[in-house]
Amino acid sequence: MRDPDGLLARAGVRGNPDRDQHFLVDDRVLDRLPTYLTEIDADTSHVLEIGAGTGALTDRLLEVSDRVTAVERDPALAEFLREEFAAEIADGRLTLIEGDALEVDLPEFSASVSNLPYGVSSEITFRLLPEKRPLVLMFQKEFAERMVAESGTAEYGRLSVSTQHYADVELVEPVPKEAFSPPPAVESAVIRTRPRAPDYEVDDEAFFLGFVKALFTQRRKTIRNAIRNTAHISGLDDPDAVVDAADEALLSKRAGAVTPAEFAALATLAAEVGVERPIGTAGPVDSSADVQSDERE
Repeated sequence: MRDPDGLLARAGVRGNPDRDQHFLVDDRVLDRLPTYLTEIDADTSHVLEIGAGTGALTDRLLEVSDRVTAVERDPALAEFLREEFAAEIADGRLTLIEGDALEVDLPEFSASVSNLPYGVSSEITFRLLPEKRPLVLMFQKEFAERMVAESGTAEYGRLSVSTQHYADVELVEPVPKEAFSPPPAVESAVIRTRPRAPDYEVDDEAFFLGFVKALFTQRRKTIRNAIRNTAHISGLDDPDAVVDAADEALLSKRAGAVTPAEFAALATLAAEVGVERPIGTAGPVDSSADVQSDERE
């Protein structure tokens, strides 16, 4: 395996916290990341990596995958990767995409292993989750804990419901600051997702996710009040009709105590009795950009 410190030296770069650049340099963590796919027998025929940096993780992914596609937005790093991995690119095992992962066209892939830029980790994650592929992703530890949180816990929120709508999620490894160069200000953690259908049904996914978003903007209110106060976010035309039709016990709860299945049933009811226009006409709901802020209201 290529030495991560050697890659940094050859690239002639140093991480820049102002640009959200923190290079993973701990060999032990780097070596373990691909195993979180192989130990569940995930399809590693074409692995997607977002934020390739100097290629330390790319190098290890090439050992377990038939083909790797790496996305890197920094032009200098992209040029270094083209030189460092010229042989792998020439034989078709590595494809490099230079550009922003939120803007470029992503290829079909069988799984993704990525050390995501934390500033856009939410947006990237919710671009990957609907693809229904196994993911191994690095996040800020607090963010990862919220992804896996269960209802009734302090960490549970919109992020938990939205993530778990798409997949089974587990936190597989905490990662200390010292594993990066330069060390970030926060601890990190690795999560693994395994796609599966939810144990509930929703007629309109965009409406469901938007409805969950709306209720968590007032997580300290009862569901009854949250429904009435957030019609401008959820798109309800008649929130009182939803309150009148919903179960009293559920209306007395707060969002943090409502399970994903209960949210799904309530969203279905809300669409049936509280929306006059055809569901889906308002277009898709962004599940990511403000997921870190609005559920802390």
